[in-house]
Amino acid sequence: MRPEIRRLIRSALKAADPATAVRRSLRIEKSRLVVKDQTENQSQEYFYEVGRIRRLVVIGAGKAAPAMAAAVESVLGSRITDGLLVTKAGRFKPLKKVQVLTAGHPIPNRAGRIVAERLIHLVDGSDPDDLVLFLLSGGASALLPFPVKGITLRDKQRVTSQLLRSGATIQELNAVRKHLSELKGGWLAARCHPARVVSLILSDVIGNPLDAIGSGPTAPDPTTFGDAIEILKTRRVWSNAPRAVRTHLLKGERGHCPETPKHGDPLFHRVQNIIIGDNHTSVEAVADQAGTLGLNAFVLTTKLQGEAREAAKLFGTLAREVRETGRPVPRPACLVAGGELTVTVTGRGKGGRCQEFALAAVKEIAGLTGTTLAAFGTDGSDGPTDAAGAVVDDLTLLRAAEKGLDPDRFLARNDSCRFFKKLGGLIQTGPTGTNVNDIYLMLMR
Repeated sequence: MRPEIRRLIRSALKAADPATAVRRSLRIEKSRLVVKDQTENQSQEYFYEVGRIRRLVVIGAGKAAPAMAAAVESVLGSRITDGLLVTKAGRFKPLKKVQVLTAGHPIPNRAGRIVAERLIHLVDGSDPDDLVLFLLSGGASALLPFPVKGITLRDKQRVTSQLLRSGATIQELNAVRKHLSELKGGWLAARCHPARVVSLILSDVIGNPLDAIGSGPTAPDPTTFGDAIEILKTRRVWSNAPRAVRTHLLKGERGHCPETPKHGDPLFHRVQNIIIGDNHTSVEAVADQAGTLGLNAFVLTTKLQGEAREAAKLFGTLAREVRETGRPVPRPACLVAGGELTVTVTGRGKGGRCQEFALAAVKEIAGLTGTTLAAFGTDGSDGPTDAAGAVVDDLTLLRAAEKGLDPDRFLARNDSCRFFKKLGGLIQTGPTGTNVNDIYLMLMR
């Protein structure tokens, strides 16, 4: 990687630091706990009298949960009564008041089911003088599985895997998960009621819809059983989904199972959901860093979605536009985008959405002198690989030909990770302890 690519990646990760985000939003002021909400550039503060809190329980789920909890402990210290969180396996420091456990991701496993049971036990029986501080970040939906009665964990694993391979968006995946769960789609808030709930949320979903981040455990759910059924049918998963899943969803559609809590439900009157960090923060930090490097920075979008291969074609078109017309910015240029692409898996290779995007871009930017393109997941993990993403340039196709590597053959197998392992170009950050979607960069000298 070129040095400027490394610096841009570091700037994105620094801006998404979960501990910093928590400290911006939480403080003790005299005898009050102050929670600051800066969602959509509107600053508002909420106050909780510490002396009136009977129990202060910290719970959490997600890839950034340990770092978020460490920051909470630094602010609240001995005021915390009890705590438990679940995260993806990796390296993290032990905490003093909050226990950290690990579980499977992106496919839920039995360890996550056990943690979910313990978490429910921790909040069950709460009363109005209790405060539950919930720390939510990307990956929470898979890490905290608690299937409804009649659905096994294996059923959820199977339908989750089927949806991931179908190219389903995170919103679609979560709409289905919420209607198979005892915790998602607002049900965790119902478990905590009548306690007050404050959710500090590091968003990994485009547009920050509260109901979609981690499948919205403490947010009203606008989706229905009918929506979940339609998603499975549209993605051609319905006929192969486990029978128990289809049976439960059909019962729910007919009104024989309770719908997820909706807007207007009184239980949400005592719930405060606050976004403390998102993709926009990291994208802006990258653009600022690009400016200090002498590049003309331009933010394309923070809502990049769709198939990775189609997005690669778009970036190729943009590269030619910049080269020929100087639009949207003249060279030296840095075009930045944030979001989350999808991959419809048809082969048996190994890779992730960022690596697939980079591989698909190899031919798109071939011969465009001075052009470099990089894509990486801010959590340090792109699909079921140990890489965060990949970087390619105008000479990647030539180097591949010299080694006898055909990008099209690897694309046909969805085998982007093996392509870059053979050629070089993987971005490997290791687990970052945060997750605010992906970053896509294009530099043109």
